[in-house]
Amino acid sequence: MTTPSTALASPQPIELVLITGMSGSGKSVALTALEDLGFYCVDNLPPELLASFIALEQSHRASKVAIAMDVRSAASLPGLPERLARVTTDPDQNIRLRTVFLDAATDTLVRRFSETRRRHPLSLKQTDDQHQALTDAIEHERELLAELREHALVIDTGLIRPAQLRSQIKDMLGTRHAPLTLVFESFAFKRGVPMDADFVFDVRMLPNPHYEPELKPLTGKDARVAQFLERQAEVADMQKAISDFLHRWLPPMLSDHRSYVTVAIGCTGGQHRSVYLVEQLGAAFAADWPTRLRHREADGWPVVKSTSPPATSS
Repeated sequence: MTTPSTALASPQPIELVLITGMSGSGKSVALTALEDLGFYCVDNLPPELLASFIALEQSHRASKVAIAMDVRSAASLPGLPERLARVTTDPDQNIRLRTVFLDAATDTLVRRFSETRRRHPLSLKQTDDQHQALTDAIEHERELLAELREHALVIDTGLIRPAQLRSQIKDMLGTRHAPLTLVFESFAFKRGVPMDADFVFDVRMLPNPHYEPELKPLTGKDARVAQFLERQAEVADMQKAISDFLHRWLPPMLSDHRSYVTVAIGCTGGQHRSVYLVEQLGAAFAADWPTRLRHREADGWPVVKSTSPPATSS
């Protein structure tokens, strides 16, 4: 006989991670990292099977599932956002979704495909100009994935090694899901602006410790560099300006259901000024927001800190 508790049992809550992004950007590496975190991973799941797959995993009492979807299912991609919305907004499904979009500059992706001699999923035509055909395929892929990218956590894999990508995936997705996570990232303009940045602040006009011989080999995390920058009124003005901007706009972004906001701060070498400001802003915002810090140049882009605001009672 079926008991009332059995009949009314709610479905198993599932933490669902969707890995998507550009071909050649590292999706297989990301799935490997999620497997290490205990996720059951499926690559290239057709979007049409999303609902039935989730139902199957719920019947198996799964709690952590990761799927990869990309232009290998190009014909079904236009309907994917609607399918995701349907399963995540249904209160009977109990699905918590996080979407990760891996990206890299077109030149980087062209080089990776050329080095591995793999064919791009959208490169169907044989032509004498294979470089142009590959470039056209990548740009077409960007158009097809634009809607998915807009509401995802974007990770620029162009300047990081696979081990660093695995570390970043584990840091961002291996912790408790928060309504909005704030990511501060330092970088060097001479190596390009990060593609995953939501906001970019240029601090190259600030006094540069690079020109102080005793400070040149240090970074913005060193006390002597921090003391030098703390004496510069312009640095404090810049920090306040960035802080005021974020305090004004983070609440509306949270209301807009943003999961991650990446604030990139760049200087010439990505070693002193940008690193110092990332450290200072990260410490200041950690009291109110889950915060991640990373330094693309100074530390080779590992995640150096992860902080969460104190728990509050409801």
